[in-house]
Formats: sequence, C-alpha cells, structure tokens
Amino acid sequence: MTVYDKLKSLNITLSPPAAPVAAYVMYVQTGNLVFISGHIAKNADGSVNAGQLGKEITTEQGTAAARAIAIDLMGTLQEACGGDLGRVKRVVKLMSLVNSTPGFTDQHIVTNGASELLGEVFGDAGKHARSAFGVAQNPRGACVEIEMIVEVA
Repeated sequence: MTVYDKLKSLNITLSPPAAPVAAYVMYVQTGNLVFISGHIAKNADGSVNAGQLGKEITTEQGTAAARAIAIDLMGTLQEACGGDLGRVKRVVKLMSLVNSTPGFTDQHIVTNGASELLGEVFGDAGKHARSAFGVAQNPRGACVEIEMIVEVA
C-alpha cells in the first residue's frame, strides 16, 4: 500500500501549507534532510486551537490536536517533496511543544497523536525520535506546536 493509498483509507486529504505569519519559511532542505517549521494546532475552520492542557484542554483534545498537526505537517512535507511523499525515506524526529499548566505531565501522551498517525501512514519509515516539552505558552495561544525533520530520497 502506498502512502497515498494509506491516506485515502484514513480519509485524509492533505492541503498545501499556509503562508508563514512571521520571518521564517515553512521548510528548508539541506542535503537529504527536510526541516519543517513548527505548525500550530488549528480548528476545522482554520482558527487557532488555543488553550492550556490541564486547564481548558483535555489530554484527549490535545492528542486530537497533535494528530491534526501531523496532517498539516504532511501537507508541507508533500510540497517540500515536489508533490511526491513517496520520496520520504524516514521521519527522523518530531519536537512537540505542549502549552500546559505546571502540573500537567502527559505531554508525551498528547504528542502520540502525531507520532501514531505518522507511523500509520509511513509504516516503519514513520517511526522517529522525539521530544515532547511542556511550555508556558505557544504562538497565538495554540495548545500544541510540532516541528519535524524528515529524510528524503
């Protein structure tokens, strides 16, 4: 099953990346590595999914937000790969920043929303190293922000 077959079976449609809202680019490729800038959690209408885990946002809601971010990251990755996700050799690393209260300690569970989807879509090539941090705030109040490094052919 190709990556696109898997996306179709999961009823996932990838969108082109949004334009950056500050002084950066959405991705940079150096050699065979693509570094994808942090993507923040958004609601279905495109508004920011804002709030803190452990306060307004539950672990389950945060996990769903991380999964949605993984879909956005794959859309950016598809553009970086010239429209061909078949070029992906390996998802190397994710870094997840979870907007959370001082007592919230399930950042790793929230980030599983992204990690598990990447594993489903890319199989063994989707297994990656990862960091998940609790932070006092994310841009625009987003509940989660995730960046990704990918090896491509």
